[in-house]
Amino acid sequence: MAAEIDTTETAEHTKSPRKRGIRRTSKRSSVKPMRTVAIFAAVGALVAAVALPAYAVSKPSAAEATTLQQMAVDEAQSLVVASEATAAPMARGSYSATTPEEIAKKKAEAAAKARAAAAARVAAATRSGSGPSDADLRLAASGSGAVRYPLPQGSYYVSRTLGSGHNGADMVAPAGTPIFATASGVVRTSSESYFGYGVAIIIDHVVGGQRVSTLYGHMINGSRAVQSGQVVQAGQFIGKVGNTGRSYGAHLHYEVKVNGSLVEPISWLRANAG
Repeated sequence: MAAEIDTTETAEHTKSPRKRGIRRTSKRSSVKPMRTVAIFAAVGALVAAVALPAYAVSKPSAAEATTLQQMAVDEAQSLVVASEATAAPMARGSYSATTPEEIAKKKAEAAAKARAAAAARVAAATRSGSGPSDADLRLAASGSGAVRYPLPQGSYYVSRTLGSGHNGADMVAPAGTPIFATASGVVRTSSESYFGYGVAIIIDHVVGGQRVSTLYGHMINGSRAVQSGQVVQAGQFIGKVGNTGRSYGAHLHYEVKVNGSLVEPISWLRANAG
């Protein structure tokens, strides 16, 4: 019995080192993959720790991205082919034109129409007895400057002028058309009956260093807006066209004297009026 037991133990001891080696090899084989996984995990964590902050710093914010987009739009350029370019008219208020000359012409035409319309309203208001408004009188005024036309441009025509015993220019216009002072000065005469001139006004001025007087005759009764001795300004409303005195129809008899001598009124206006 003892011998058998010894033989068995010897056999067991003979086999056990190989078995133990197999078991150790199995344990080592299972540890290596785990160690590899742990190493890759550690490397990945290190890469993430380094790369993510750098990406966060370099990535533009939403505001910066918007600014970059705006800059790209602002600096964008476009090409217009010559064959596609056209000369579009320039709009100026209620009219259109393509050249400075046309613009000036349109403005003059519009102003003339406005003055004519205002003069027509003034005449209609006078005939109806309601009287013109201050706005209409200002609109119908004869331009600007130290010397001005006594009637709105476009509201009259000249039937005759100085010569053959006639001392002034007859400016034919509708009854009630507003009359304006030719220049600043002092009213010498304002009368409802001034000889054959009927309702008339005379104003003394100084124009270009010369003594000038202007006479406005045949006005409507009761239309005089200034009195003797009154100081008036160029373009100030003074009365309305009528048919009083020795008159053949509604018109303004307009006289101009320079240093006491009669001059042809229309030529003098053209030379001096603004």
